Parts: sequence; C-alpha cells; structure tokens
Amino acid sequence: MILLAQKQEDWIRIVKSFGCQTVVAEDLVQEMYLKIHNRLNKDLNIMYDDNEINYYYVYRTLHTLFLDLKRKEKRVVKVYIEDVDIDRPIEDIDYVGAYEKIEEELNKAYWYNRKVFEIINGGESVADLSRNSGINYYSLYNTYRKMKEQLKKLL
Repeated sequence: MILLAQKQEDWIRIVKSFGCQTVVAEDLVQEMYLKIHNRLNKDLNIMYDDNEINYYYVYRTLHTLFLDLKRKEKRVVKVYIEDVDIDRPIEDIDYVGAYEKIEEELNKAYWYNRKVFEIINGGESVADLSRNSGINYYSLYNTYRKMKEQLKKLL
C-alpha cells in the first residue's frame, strides 16, 4: 500500500486526464485507495513483484470510479432558486394526505406488484429477492420500477 501511495501524483494526473478538476481528482484517488484496501483484505494482489505495481489495475479502478461519478452526475436534477416556490411554507404540505393516497393506491394494486414493492422498499435488494424467490431479476426490477413511478405520479 505504501508503494501505491508514493505514486499519488501519477494517479491524480491520470484522473485529471479524464477531464476532472484537481479537487475531484484527489477525491477519486482517495476512493481508489479505499477500494483497493478493501480488496487487499480479500486477498487481491496488485503487485507484479515486490517493487512493481499493477498499473493497469489501478488505472481501471480509477476509470471505473470516474465513470460512476459521471453516471451519478447525470441523475442529479438541478433546481434553480428562481423555480422554487418560497412563499409556500413546508408546514402547508399535507404529508398525512399524501401517505393515505399512497396506501390507497398500494391497496388497489395487484397483490404481486404490491408485495414486490413492499419487500424491495423495505430494504431488500432486487438481487437478493431474486436469489431467494427464484423469480427473474428483471421481472422484479421492472415491477418495482413501475410501481414506484405509479406512486410518484400521485404526489
């Protein structure tokens, strides 16, 4: 791990070559250290010999972290202050009514759709549910996504 940290400037330069600012590049390098450290605890070997790091593995890790960051940025919706209704206080929002609408819609939904939504929304991952139930992953994922979109329309 010490040999890896000695090349920090190289790693930052690589991430900056992807198009990141210096601060973001430094953050991604820190994430790379954490990711590799966790993998080293699971018997990953990133050394060719005692003094040579597997640069390709480090490069691929940095590139994957960069792509993950870009995907997350695409999902972020920017809201400008001019578009926000600041005259409406938060206390005016009817949370109880919204909850009741959602409950009513869930009760009207087909039992399979409701159950899949409740299990996944309760914290179980789609992959775990698929493994435990034997139901196709994409079937569960699409059912959950459609129910979520249907409930969002209510709000």
